[in-house]
Amino acid sequence: MRKQVIYFVRHGETELNARGIRQGPDGPLSPKGIEQVKEVSKRFPKKRGRPKVIISSPFQRTKETAAIIAKELNMKVEYCDLLVERRNPSEIIGHSGEERETRSIVDKIDKSFHEDDLRYSDEENFTDLKARAKALLKYISRRRERQIIMVTHGIFLKMVASYIIEGDKLTASEYNKLSFLNPMDNAGLTICTRQPRFLRKAKWEILVWNSTPKERDRKI
Repeated sequence: MRKQVIYFVRHGETELNARGIRQGPDGPLSPKGIEQVKEVSKRFPKKRGRPKVIISSPFQRTKETAAIIAKELNMKVEYCDLLVERRNPSEIIGHSGEERETRSIVDKIDKSFHEDDLRYSDEENFTDLKARAKALLKYISRRRERQIIMVTHGIFLKMVASYIIEGDKLTASEYNKLSFLNPMDNAGLTICTRQPRFLRKAKWEILVWNSTPKERDRKI
């Protein structure tokens, strides 16, 4: 079986991103976000190595992002719930990251060292998110396409990349460190490969981390 190439794209900037508001499923791209996605949509191979499928989170911002890419490549979009963003605690959805309570909760679940099973309230915690990242990689392995575009979200994409690097040994504290040190910008492109190996576990590799039109590729 030939190598798979996965182009992970974080959605473009949203109106709520620009205001620093914690989001749920809803919220459109901002004018800046639309332009960001138009730029990244021009970066995919058009001939040799052309992507064969676009798979997107069904949230509004990712659907809009995927639609722009699909128009540029003249492709259709599939949707997969595995690609949705981490579910935030209800207490912070719709609130600014500058609010004291929101900042306190985010610091506790995202920026501090803690046990893997820590749960503040009704959020998707580290253990949940790690399991979903692992499930996504299995889902990719079952796809027959060799070149896939996946449109997703910043926090979940950081978890996928972290799981590719660390595998099952990934801990919440290690993830938080990797997440803090390695940004995932709006419309950033992260390119991974999966190389099947007979009778052995497939080899995953990150080739490009969070490449944006105005920045050099960050390589692992």
